[in-house]
Amino acid sequence: MDPTHRGPEVFGHDNDGYGEDTGRRRSRDPLSTEFGQQPQQQARVVQLFPGDFLLTVNPVDGSEVELCPPGEQPAAPVRRTSAERTDRERAAAPPVPPGPPSPQLPLLERAEERERLARLLARGRSVRLTGPAGSGRTALLNAVAADCADLAPDGVVRLSGHKRTATDLLYGLYEAVLDAPLLRPDRTTLLEQVRGIGAVVVLDDLEFGGSALEELLDATPECAFLLAATPDIAAPTADSHLEEVFLAGLGRSASVDLLEQVVERSLTEDEANWAGDLWFESEGLPLRFVQAGALLRQRDMLRTDPTAYDEHGYFDGRPVDDSFDAFGQDADSHDVPLPSLGEGAAPAALLASRLSGSARDTLHFAVALGGEVPHQAHLPALVGDTHADAALGELAGCGLLSPAGSRYRLAAGVVAQLEAAGYGEDAADRARTAAQHYAWWSGHPSVTPARAVAEADAIIAAMTQLVPGDGAGQASAAVLLARSAAPAFAAGLHWSGWEKALRLGQEAARIAGEVAEEAYFHHELGVLALCTGNLDRARAELEASIGMRGALADKSGAVAGRRALALVSDRSGGQVPGSRPSGEEMPAARFEESTRPPVAVPVSGPKAAPRRSEDETALISRVAPAAGTGASGGRKAAALGGARRNLVAAGAGVVLAAVLGTVVTLGMTSSSDAQDGGSVTTEQPADEGDIDGGLPADEPTDASSPGKGSSSGSPSSPGPSGSQQITPSGSGAPSTGSTGPSDSPSSSGRPPTGRPSTPGKPTKTPTKTPTTPTDPPTSPPSSPSPSPSDTPDPTDPPEPTTPDTSVSASGPSTAASASGTTVEPTVA
Repeated sequence: MDPTHRGPEVFGHDNDGYGEDTGRRRSRDPLSTEFGQQPQQQARVVQLFPGDFLLTVNPVDGSEVELCPPGEQPAAPVRRTSAERTDRERAAAPPVPPGPPSPQLPLLERAEERERLARLLARGRSVRLTGPAGSGRTALLNAVAADCADLAPDGVVRLSGHKRTATDLLYGLYEAVLDAPLLRPDRTTLLEQVRGIGAVVVLDDLEFGGSALEELLDATPECAFLLAATPDIAAPTADSHLEEVFLAGLGRSASVDLLEQVVERSLTEDEANWAGDLWFESEGLPLRFVQAGALLRQRDMLRTDPTAYDEHGYFDGRPVDDSFDAFGQDADSHDVPLPSLGEGAAPAALLASRLSGSARDTLHFAVALGGEVPHQAHLPALVGDTHADAALGELAGCGLLSPAGSRYRLAAGVVAQLEAAGYGEDAADRARTAAQHYAWWSGHPSVTPARAVAEADAIIAAMTQLVPGDGAGQASAAVLLARSAAPAFAAGLHWSGWEKALRLGQEAARIAGEVAEEAYFHHELGVLALCTGNLDRARAELEASIGMRGALADKSGAVAGRRALALVSDRSGGQVPGSRPSGEEMPAARFEESTRPPVAVPVSGPKAAPRRSEDETALISRVAPAAGTGASGGRKAAALGGARRNLVAAGAGVVLAAVLGTVVTLGMTSSSDAQDGGSVTTEQPADEGDIDGGLPADEPTDASSPGKGSSSGSPSSPGPSGSQQITPSGSGAPSTGSTGPSDSPSSSGRPPTGRPSTPGKPTKTPTKTPTTPTDPPTSPPSSPSPSPSDTPDPTDPPEPTTPDTSVSASGPSTAASASGTTVEPTVA
């Protein structure tokens, strides 16, 4: 039943008026506006200006690139003001976690390092701050950045080196100082722009060194860098002008003071002794004491009466009873012992066990994503709890998070500790859930490219976890996520993330067998390589995409790929395969003809190299056009020259055919007239299609020629089908022997049968008995036919005898003299 046009049986009326237009809304009309939903939006199409190109990022049909038309070039970048830089820095800072604010911790025992760093930066020197993970490098950088706010004309620029290359940092510096929306300059323009930037660049979590770091410093001579890295990062080059500052842990008294600041109370004697042992174990790292303070706060909470704050719901969601049971304590005693020294040195698992269920689920997702924590706005959808965004505040208060650019990630060492506690057992399922959520979210038209770029690390981590495709549906989920997120990364000018997403998506599509999606990723990689100036890679990727789309009969996609490939060829100075640039002259025709051997038969021995006379060599030489001849004249001359050469070659072939035919005829006639001479027998006729007039393909020849001194009793080998073979003379020179009858007559008076001898058995010595051919020819030869007396009677039965190997007196010698090569007829 149609729910819109219901029949008369529903209302209890007859059929009068049923089917008429009564003003109801048709079923195909959208009803979303009536239910408070947003109408469906069109997919976002963004136009960018990378270099001198115009790039159209279309998430549905794929990206298209062309040269920027005249008059559509974007405006030149404008330098940001101080207020604009402040607003941008505030927007790029990590969000404040929900929940009660965390206490502001002081910077202890860092006054000397802080003063030294500010002094070096004021002199224009670049400094590399090296310290172990958890030593408080980020807190020190924040303090120094506040001290140097007014040193440079372009202020202080905060950048994150987490999973960023030198090129990414150069573009990040460019976007932080210059306002150029939708404009991504090429490498040359980028270096010109950043060379004039004068700022104090505070770079945290540096992940490269050596020549890459030297390249970054050389490109920005007017900037002073404050770099923070761990000791495992590659050191700068030997000739680098970086100042090195090492950051060690805190002293014992400073560590205890920091612990009291976190707990917000004085320590008991037992807690102070425990803190001293922890300082010795952790070498005074501030992060360990922040986490130890969280352990003490949880202990204080567990020792409090659980019913004291029930009316406020303070303990809702916290496993208080489970914690008492875990320690083997009675819930009425409210006595929780201090953590052990091992738990204080690696407290992540113990801290997580005392958090809410939403916080623990968030840790599961963070471990599955390699330490990347999803934004708090995504936690309710991922966890399945509307109040899951408060989990970020719990994790930050326990010291399990650390800022990384505009987001948070798990603190140093937390991932390994949680994996040891079993938090990584369901990593594949969690990653697939995150991938499905991000695929829907990043492809939604309401999500801006800037928001997608801010979540790029978590999205790429989800794809990285799924790309091996060990589980069912993992590769397809990665393909869907890459297909949705890659256009957003491209529109947000995060091209390193765009390339990572495309490569992961291409590999996932190959694993899943989705050829159409794999062709799409190849096309996007080719467009990206073209825009970044890597023409060889662009050509390879576009050719792969065109081939796949051609196999899929995707005409529109193949046309888009050919357009981009033509642009690659134009930029590289080459030409598109299968086409010729306009204005290029056609080269003169070159005709090369191989010389046909005198007898076109297979040989049983090694082939002798064909000899060419001077006239034959001249036939295949290329005629150079005369000087001053134009394009049309050159083509005419080439055509006429080729025609003359063809005529000469054809005439020479006719003459050679006539000569050879005459020689063969004379040899056959003379053998029939000579009673004491040998005769030549044939088993198969000449080929009617032989237009060159040469000897037939199966013409039998003698194994030895008179005057050569070779043995007449040498065995002959049959052909592939049992026919006789004609072998050329071993010397290759014209015969100079006697022209008289053969001296080796046949030993039998019976006529030969013409059958080949058994391979491997030598034949008997022939005697001077004349023989006659046993098989009549089926077609007339090209030369004059012999006399009727030479034709045998087809009714005579053949007799098995040893074949005669005698040779004609005039035929072979004359043929060899005419052709320049000795050809001896042999009967096998």
